[in-house]
Amino acid sequence: MTTHADTSASESSPFAAKGITTPVVERQALEQAEKAVSHLASQRNNRWYPAFHIASNGGWINDPNGLCQYHGRWHVFYQLHPYGTQWGPMHWGHVSSADMLTWQREPIAMAPTLPEERDGVFSGSAVVDDSGDLRFYYTGHVMLNGKDAENGTREVQMLAKADGPEVHHLRKHGLVVDFPEDLVFNDFRDPKVWKQDDVWFMIVGAQSKEHRGQILLFTSTDMETWNYDQILFEHPDPNVFMLECPDFFPLAAPDGKQRWIICFSAMGSKPSGFMNRNVNNAGYMIGSWQPGKAFTPESEFRLWDWGHNYYAPQSFESEDGRRMMYGWMSPMVQPIPMQDDGWCGNLTLPREVYLGEDGDVHTVPAHELLGLRSDTTTWDAMQLASGEERTILDNAEAVELELDIDLSQTTAERAGVKLHCTEDGAYTYVAYDAQMGRVILDRGACSNGDRGYRAAPLSNAELEAQHIRLRIFIDRGCVEVYVNDGSQVLSSYSYPSQGARAVKLCSESGSVSIASCKVHTLRSIGLDE
Repeated sequence: MTTHADTSASESSPFAAKGITTPVVERQALEQAEKAVSHLASQRNNRWYPAFHIASNGGWINDPNGLCQYHGRWHVFYQLHPYGTQWGPMHWGHVSSADMLTWQREPIAMAPTLPEERDGVFSGSAVVDDSGDLRFYYTGHVMLNGKDAENGTREVQMLAKADGPEVHHLRKHGLVVDFPEDLVFNDFRDPKVWKQDDVWFMIVGAQSKEHRGQILLFTSTDMETWNYDQILFEHPDPNVFMLECPDFFPLAAPDGKQRWIICFSAMGSKPSGFMNRNVNNAGYMIGSWQPGKAFTPESEFRLWDWGHNYYAPQSFESEDGRRMMYGWMSPMVQPIPMQDDGWCGNLTLPREVYLGEDGDVHTVPAHELLGLRSDTTTWDAMQLASGEERTILDNAEAVELELDIDLSQTTAERAGVKLHCTEDGAYTYVAYDAQMGRVILDRGACSNGDRGYRAAPLSNAELEAQHIRLRIFIDRGCVEVYVNDGSQVLSSYSYPSQGARAVKLCSESGSVSIASCKVHTLRSIGLDE
């Protein structure tokens, strides 16, 4: 759960300060939240509202929560502030899908009504218990002075259960892990639960008494009584004071060996060259682990995504055994122009996570997304001269672009795609930069929102292969760039100006050879209606 600036009382849930809850109070809180979201949605401006990314119909959203596939149906919950387009008292929004292609809105799943969650039902995860029932572990958040975090907060871990296979409603079951006064200074949130060797494990992100970012491990045999086990991991950087949204799972390497992936969103990391350029940065480390021992990292910290807007990812296992992941496209830097449009924030596309032949983690769009393609246009191999721009789409709101750049026949210093090109000269640029040996996403020519650029690295093997393969997903207000079968990804908001939004191939200071180019028009996932 990502914390943000404090929110005025006018934006707070009218039920957030209730000292006790009943089914009536819970129902009233959810109904009031639904009305607030509907009011914002009735005034929503769709100029940047996504066609194929998950977003709330109104209000502010952040972290993905409770991700699961249950009885064949996909469920995505997310942190939601229904009373405004800024961060505020957190609720849980909910959408579901039978095929990951067409989504429907479900009722808001949780509102802050219990004393332990007075100021927010913060982030958490889903897990199926031994009886086949779906459980949700989440964080209850309380501001000690009742208005802001100046005098500290109290965070505890809570339990809710689905009402049945359809998962239309969640029933709260209260506190399961209290605030560990002797271990934690302030922050203690975002539980993730799994089972191994007949033991249930829970990890929770924490800030230690020494203000170090840690991941704490708890164990249970019944999923209700939890015992502290150990510090699973402490971040080596003393500047990192909190590890939000922890995740921990094994992946099979191509050689058949199992590796453990520890994931966290680090608060306090400092920019260093191309690394850690965002306000807070989400990444992972590869290593080994056995129950009863701490995690042993065997790689450095690596970013999940090199874009401007990526945070708080959460993974889950699909029913066919794939490791799936959603992240939050996090608008943390002002100006945030979509806040004027009745909504703010969306999730990334669903990604499949696996270990590649290079031994590193790769993330690629879920294969189900191929079903979003409604038609395809293919170009033969082409050569662009130095300084040439070639328009391939006059207006694109929801497309996927596949591009293969042949470096063996390319002399350009930068070559790639300008997207969201409008008549005022604004655009966002995705390109291979030969001087850096990186794929860049440059928003310097954007007319709305934050600017700046990001640059994803390429390995020596990728450069020696002499082909840069890009899958670029262009939505109305954001872009995701997948490099070479997901070796790297860049996700950023891009707010185009009014008018048609062209897509142009371009080459700078030298020629570029395009081995292949395809554009797929993508249909809506059904949430933008």
